[in-house]
Amino acid sequence: MAQSNNQQPTNDGARPYLPIQDHALIGNLRTAALISIDGSIESYCVPDFDSPSIFARILDQNKGGHFSVTPKLNFTPKQAYLPSSNVLRTKFLADQGVAEVVDWLPRPVDGSPPKLFWMCRKVTAIRGTVPIRMECAPAFNYARDKHTANVVEDDSVIVDGQHKVIFSSQSLDLDLRYVLDASESCSGVPAVKLELVTMKGHLGPAAVCDFQLEDGQSITFILRTPPLSSSIEKKPNPSVSHAKVLRVPIDELVSGSAKLRTSEDPLLTTETTKFWQNWIGKSTYRGSWREAVQRSALALKMLIYEPTGAIVASPTFSLPEFVGGTRNWWIRDSSFTVYALIRLGFTDEANSYMQFIFNRLRDRNPDGSLQIMYVLPLNACTPFMNQTSVAGGKKIDEIELNHLEGYQGSKPVRIGNGAADHVQLDIYGELMDCIYLGQKFSKPLGYDLWVAVRELVDWVVANCRRPDLEVRNKQRNFTVSGGNSVVAIDRGLRLADKRSLPCPKRTEWLKARDELYEEVMQKAWYAPGAHYGQSYEEPHVLDASILIAPLVFFSSAADPRFLSTLDAILRPPERGGLVTNNLVVHVTKSDDGVGGEEGTFSLCTLWCVEALTRAGQYDRKYLTRAVDMFEDFLGFGNDFIRAMSEEISPAGEGLGNAVQGFTHVTLISASYNLSRTLAGGRLNL
Repeated sequence: MAQSNNQQPTNDGARPYLPIQDHALIGNLRTAALISIDGSIESYCVPDFDSPSIFARILDQNKGGHFSVTPKLNFTPKQAYLPSSNVLRTKFLADQGVAEVVDWLPRPVDGSPPKLFWMCRKVTAIRGTVPIRMECAPAFNYARDKHTANVVEDDSVIVDGQHKVIFSSQSLDLDLRYVLDASESCSGVPAVKLELVTMKGHLGPAAVCDFQLEDGQSITFILRTPPLSSSIEKKPNPSVSHAKVLRVPIDELVSGSAKLRTSEDPLLTTETTKFWQNWIGKSTYRGSWREAVQRSALALKMLIYEPTGAIVASPTFSLPEFVGGTRNWWIRDSSFTVYALIRLGFTDEANSYMQFIFNRLRDRNPDGSLQIMYVLPLNACTPFMNQTSVAGGKKIDEIELNHLEGYQGSKPVRIGNGAADHVQLDIYGELMDCIYLGQKFSKPLGYDLWVAVRELVDWVVANCRRPDLEVRNKQRNFTVSGGNSVVAIDRGLRLADKRSLPCPKRTEWLKARDELYEEVMQKAWYAPGAHYGQSYEEPHVLDASILIAPLVFFSSAADPRFLSTLDAILRPPERGGLVTNNLVVHVTKSDDGVGGEEGTFSLCTLWCVEALTRAGQYDRKYLTRAVDMFEDFLGFGNDFIRAMSEEISPAGEGLGNAVQGFTHVTLISASYNLSRTLAGGRLNL
């Protein structure tokens, strides 16, 4: 029997934006959800990373959509993951009582792909009696699509009067239900009544319920989505479960022993927790800062799209680099992914990622080039490494979602990226370095794949002196592009030598590599400032991207030219440098065609740590500075979550998209090499 669907009076549902760093991530290797410290799902794209969002409150507090479970009393929140896992626990501490919400996206313990495409939120009273409000307010297709909602009888459990909510839009249906639980000492299960309300700015009803939990009682809310990959299709009957659910006897519900189960997969929390614990248990890292590295590895694993091996930069999109400004996206311009995975012992993930890269090599553009990113069909999250997205499609349009106000008013909100077809030569060095490193730990290249690699190097040789668009407003000969083009050609030569592969144009490659190296040294060097410049055209502009030079072996960390550049970068901005509060700004002020302000870049700070580490092998003062900078950087992450954002403001506030995959990758690399150097080990040069 259907419950009355009369909607309650309008509820505006608004609450102030929370700091970006006050959020944590859960994931299932298909998609991920961002959860605020006060128990709200703030960002969630389903069913895949690059699907349209259904919750995007972090981009519009009024109409972006959210799924919150929050006590109706004054509380102090605490948020942490369950040990060695990506299952999140948020505690609400108050004088009257204590409650917690445990959040996860289910994963089978055996590592097989998920069968249950659900979001699970278990709220439990730990002490006293706690009044709680649940609000599930989806906003389909980036809050652009209307939807309907109905409260219907839930036939998955034998409980008279228990209901669920069916949300239906033109592209996607959602199913919200719940499971009651109580310990033997409780008087019974809590009372729950789902109601529909209209929230200000939303294009369809929200489901809400107000309830009280006493010590030992719990409710698990389950938001079901279709088990589809890289597509969203209308389900013909949204009231039908997406997985067969066994009916649970009433006595098991009252006793508290019941868990929602399916014929395919008996979970809930235990299976998912064990999956993450089993995975991280394979890590071979034994250096200092183990906790930070472990948390970074777990964050990175959540950003892997399992069906293809691709890695996304961040599950969020269009969060600002400067609050109130226009700089709401940033293209990744380096790749240490394979290095980080290999150093931690995760060779399966590294091999899967390499396979994704090889597939892109087989599908190059007609002129032999690669795009700087691949998407399908619109990109809700910037693809990782400039070459990747979850599916590998080439078409990407940049669209502004002007109906969303942006985080704290930071407009415009964008999906897609207009720079997708820009020529950015630095990606080829990153790609070839990735392939070269992967060859040390994976199966040797076959002939056909080597021909594809060889043709890519030929393209670099033919185009390496071509100005490119590392920024939007004009073409320049960027130093990082020249340096990485040298790296691309060099890695092709090394692969040919080490694998004894045929290289008909070896002499041409050698000549191009050496001539380009000399050109960079002559035209990118700014003698008055004694540092490398951002481009040949503007050598006076200092750019932190040059810090990767010793990391990719373009330059030795002991080279006087690099050391003087490093010293220039270490100066504060007031003296022409890039370091403020032990954090690194990407570039001295320069017109890049975007406008607005930006914070300090997390990955630039970590590049600096690693560059200092390598220089510290020859001069102890740099090693001391590396430790100091790294320890300071770790302090800017959430104390328990360790979720690192793309940027950090001068006041220490997280900015940009979060959780930022490349930040965690670079943290792993920096900590590995810093620990090894401190222990007396030598780094390869």
